[in-house]
Amino acid sequence: MERILSYRDAVREATAQEMARDPSVIVLGMGVTDFEGVYGTTQGLAQQFGGDRVFDTPVAEEGMTGIAIGAALAGLRPVHVHIRMDFLLLAMNQLVNVAAKARYMYGGAVSVPLVVRAIVGRSWGQGAQHSQGLQSLFMHIPGLRVVAPTTPYDAKGCLIRAIRDDDPVIFIEHRMLHMHRGHVPDTAYEVPFGKARVLAPGRDITLVGISYMAVEALRARALLAESGIDAEVIDPVSLSPLDSDTIVGSAARTGALLVVDNGWTNCGASAEIVARTAERLQGQTPIRLQRIGFAPVTCPTAKNLESLFYPDAPRIAAAAHMLVRGVAASWPSASRAAELVEFRGPF
Repeated sequence: MERILSYRDAVREATAQEMARDPSVIVLGMGVTDFEGVYGTTQGLAQQFGGDRVFDTPVAEEGMTGIAIGAALAGLRPVHVHIRMDFLLLAMNQLVNVAAKARYMYGGAVSVPLVVRAIVGRSWGQGAQHSQGLQSLFMHIPGLRVVAPTTPYDAKGCLIRAIRDDDPVIFIEHRMLHMHRGHVPDTAYEVPFGKARVLAPGRDITLVGISYMAVEALRARALLAESGIDAEVIDPVSLSPLDSDTIVGSAARTGALLVVDNGWTNCGASAEIVARTAERLQGQTPIRLQRIGFAPVTCPTAKNLESLFYPDAPRIAAAAHMLVRGVAASWPSASRAAELVEFRGPF
């Protein structure tokens, strides 16, 4: 019988299981001991493991990231929770110039087994400084692993893998995924980095959805089916390393690739995926390519502008229809595609 958990409970269970298994795992960050526990992902951990291993931090992102890196160098395995990715910008020197480079600079004599949980995504009009998807900044840096799992199954397995990894990992969670549900085994397991997940097979077009955009891609797939278009939906899961083989293989078979990112398209994760696909298939297979992401402006606050800024299922379906059929099509924004997605397993 399938065991169904929410994404947030999968993250919390992965953390608790690793803390019980390995006493060197600690959790720190603003709000981790709060009664809401960072959207529920750290609830009860302080009571279970004590204040020495689960503790709140001051509003000092750079300093606390430095402490987390120092703890990792000293033999601990910190999980540093940032309730918004935007504020990782305050710790970029620590992450880029220290954590990512320590192994190289010391000739492999040290490692930095640090997990940085960074939460992204729209909320209730949080606007310019609280809604950014900056994953491509971290993808650009050698020495950092970057993962953005969509399903609860992958969230648990990727987090366990990240905690056990000896290199720093940026673990990206979209806040709108936390209530999504899916198959999650109760045992501890790892999901390997660098392997994409085919969420739904198809023959006419490949839709790659990054983080929460995989959910919108699945909803778009349902809309496209009404027009007789069979879309394959792929969740990259791991952005660095990136599983180009699965994506390129699918695009070669379908002849069309649409990449949807929870971030800006300029120099973004979607641009990297499209570029790799074009490089691999040039001169071999005719391919139609497109990327969708944030509109090229600052994240807006007003609800009506948010609706234009963020990609959604009808917009994805319309772009896919144009790629496949060469003619325009449209669906109403408020459609049955907005139903909650539940990920079924096992995977």
